[in-house]
Formats: sequence, structure tokens, C-alpha cells
Amino acid sequence: MTAQIIDGNAIARAMRGDIAVEVKDWIAAGRRPPGLAVILVGDDPASEIYVKGKRRDCDEVGFHSIVQHLSAHVTQQDLEDRVKALNDDTSIDGILVQTPLPAHIDEDRIIDSIDPSKDVDGFHAYNIGLLALRRPALRSCTPKGVMLLLEHIGLEFKGLDAAILGASNHVGRPMGLELLLAGCTVTTAHKFTRDTASKVQLADIVVSAVGKPGLVPPEWIKPGAVVIDVGITRGENNKLYGDVQFDAVKEVAGWITPVPGGVGPMTRIALLQNTLQAARQHLGVA
Repeated sequence: MTAQIIDGNAIARAMRGDIAVEVKDWIAAGRRPPGLAVILVGDDPASEIYVKGKRRDCDEVGFHSIVQHLSAHVTQQDLEDRVKALNDDTSIDGILVQTPLPAHIDEDRIIDSIDPSKDVDGFHAYNIGLLALRRPALRSCTPKGVMLLLEHIGLEFKGLDAAILGASNHVGRPMGLELLLAGCTVTTAHKFTRDTASKVQLADIVVSAVGKPGLVPPEWIKPGAVVIDVGITRGENNKLYGDVQFDAVKEVAGWITPVPGGVGPMTRIALLQNTLQAARQHLGVA
């Protein structure tokens, strides 16, 4: 068996086209374009690349977008004031504060300061809470992107066993809630988990979001399982590595995502969808 590759780039390209058509019709009906504001703090090269990609996506689909690039020495209060000003800006539907933030910034306070109806990253406690209560609103982008990939391959979720590696607030925890909501039985492995391999070997769906290159060997994978690699680590010569031993695991799995070109493009699609959803709410569009 050789796994089928889930091409996130191709799927995202098609979905951006669909969003662009919807936005064109939206503007033709006399509405303002959906608006996304990104705040970038400091000069982290990877963050700058991500923000450029998001800006390019917005241009492609017809969104209004702005980027506020702030010094790494910005104060907590100044950053919170920037967020609050964007909360009040009626041309902006979504606010994204690019992470990581400098060590002197309290990231939780920044997230908490974002209007939940503009929290297009899906990180605010209000939106995570709604997902936990089976009333999803703005959903965390990477888990939502994973669900879009799984839906694209026609996966029937109900009754499947899913294993998630990693329990971060931004990926692992909301990913578990997404799969639970879809009808899966979910196990989340983390740094205190005993015998992680035995947990993963039972899974029909494996989502690894640890950021440790080569963590997942083929021996952990149930034959025919769907393997989603969220982990991404930048190594020598700027080469990107996933958590999964791709070449070996693809000989066991039924479906697998590459790194890069798997989950990453779909995370950005989820951001566009969330911004459009927020704009509908703000403008009272069904």
C-alpha cells in the first residue's frame, strides 16, 4: 500500500477561487469588502513570510487588508490599544495578531482583548468555549483547515478512532474538540502520556502537532490510516520538516499530508473563511 497524498496547495487554490467569486458578487451587491487586519510585532523572518502569504491571499480573493508592523519593543499597553482601535474599526471584520510575540508581551491578554466577533484566528476563550459546547462560531484555523482536508477526501467521521499528538491551545485541544464534534472517539497524547505508540496504533486518523521532526515512525500507524502532519520545523538551509517520517509512513497509511504543502495552505483558507463569516455577521448578511 502507498498512501494517497492530500495536496493542500491544490485544494486551497480551488477554494480561494470559490471565495473570490463570492466576494465579487458580494461587492457587486453594494457591500464593502470583508476586512482583515494583521498585527506583526518584531522582525521574525518566518512570521514575515506567513504575513506576506496572508496578505497575498487577501489580495487574490478581494478582501480589504492592512498590516501593522510594530517594533519588537512595543509595550503591552500599546499593543492592547492597537487591538482595541481595530475592534472599533467598522471596516475591519477580522483581527489577527501574528505569533510568536516577544517574551515581554502577555499573549493571553492580547488574545483576550480581541473582540470575539473579530477573532478570526479562533483563539479567544469565548470561541473555544462555543466549540466545546457544540456551538461552533469562529473556529481555530489550523484544526478547521484539517477538517476541510478530511472532508475533501470524503472521510466518514462517525465512529472512527482519532489520535492527536500535542495538546496546545491553538492546535491540539481545539483539534480534539473538532473531531469529537464530528463523531470520532478522540485520544490526545501529550508529554505525560505513557506508551504513546500504543495509543496511536489504534487510530484511524492521526494528527501530529508537536513540532518534533521525525517523531512519528511507520510502526505507529495502523494500515490504511489517515495521517495529518501539522508539525513544522525549519532546519538547516531553511528546509522544512514535519513530525511524520513521510517516506516510510506513506507505505503504511491510506492518506497522508506532505510538509510543506499539506495543512499550511488550508490554515490560510480557514482564515479567509472565518473573515468572510465575521463580515456576514457584522453586516447582517445571511
